[in-house]
Amino acid sequence: MSESAARLPMQAKPIEATKPARNLDRFGVPGWLQAMPLGLVFAFFFVVPLILVVIVSFWDYNDYQMMPAFITRSYVESFDGCWTNFPDCTILRTYLSTAKFCLIVWILTLLIGFTVAYFLAFYVRSQTMQMVLFLICTIPFWTSNVIRMISWIPLLGRNGVVNQLLVHSHIVNKPLEWLLYSPFSVALAFVHLFTFFMVAPIFNSMMRIDRRLIEAAYDGGASGWQMLTNVIIPLSKPGIAIGSIFVVTIVMGDFITFDVMGGEQIASAGKAIETRLNALQFPPAAANAVILLGVTMLIITVLNRIVDIRKEL
Repeated sequence: MSESAARLPMQAKPIEATKPARNLDRFGVPGWLQAMPLGLVFAFFFVVPLILVVIVSFWDYNDYQMMPAFITRSYVESFDGCWTNFPDCTILRTYLSTAKFCLIVWILTLLIGFTVAYFLAFYVRSQTMQMVLFLICTIPFWTSNVIRMISWIPLLGRNGVVNQLLVHSHIVNKPLEWLLYSPFSVALAFVHLFTFFMVAPIFNSMMRIDRRLIEAAYDGGASGWQMLTNVIIPLSKPGIAIGSIFVVTIVMGDFITFDVMGGEQIASAGKAIETRLNALQFPPAAANAVILLGVTMLIITVLNRIVDIRKEL
């Protein structure tokens, strides 16, 4: 009995060792303390300015100054006419125009981005060559967005390269006016600028796919289309969702591309904010920014309901 009793303390030690360890690194620093610097930067440069924008959106204003108050004048003016003549509501038509471009650009960038990512992930066998080709895709980002937009003007203008080629080839009798300063040129510029935001996350998701699943699908008699729709696309959904968020949020808030490529003739949500800022009407600009943020967050929420993006991050 004495020997068995002496063994009891020795048997209890492994049980104590199974207690969960504190969230410390090797230097004994808690995790929340490690994340505090980044949290402070995030709060100072994002949360605080966002709160200030919301506060200013409820201030009053005139031609010369802003007056601290809590009124809904800026929001009422933003939705002016929506209650009496809904089809002609300015803000509704503006957001519908922006949403139209978001949809067009999203579809085109998704098709191009998915194709490029699929080629890099499954057709390029060498990992070194995959990285080389992926880096080549980043080369356009070494220059400014404005420079890349302006580069389309000599190509698409009335006397540009494309029109001259079409006229001299007798494909058309006169230069095409809709190639530049039109919805076509705006959508083309968006696709050119932001396709890589779709390529990168989709390529990252595809590289995480276990190749044994694809081999099992082929061994089970699945065709290439069945393998694509039942294996690759479902497992690439996180990358598709992240790329979609990048593209949609950028297009929703953009106004420079609409100005340069649309000839300042196409309405957009970002352009409405920029117009208010140029007129020094900061409360209405803040109100439009809050509305734009709300619409964007709604789109992100819908995408997050479809795919749990946190698993990818």
